[in-house]
Amino acid sequence: MHPAAVSLTYQYARCLVWLDDLSAERDPHAYDLCTVHADRTKPPSGWHLEDRRHRFHAYDSGRLAG
Repeated sequence: MHPAAVSLTYQYARCLVWLDDLSAERDPHAYDLCTVHADRTKPPSGWHLEDRRHRFHAYDSGRLAG
């Protein structure tokens, strides 16, 4: 058994499924999955899956204004 690491949410009206990094806060509308099951997730026919896990921006401190 693997620990939950991914949250699955969806918007029925837009036929869209999202996979996000597990949130620190519980969301009653999200389904928490381990990475094994998240990697196997396939949306229903006609739906789009957007994998938004591990999205972060690294900034070069020498390029920031200030």
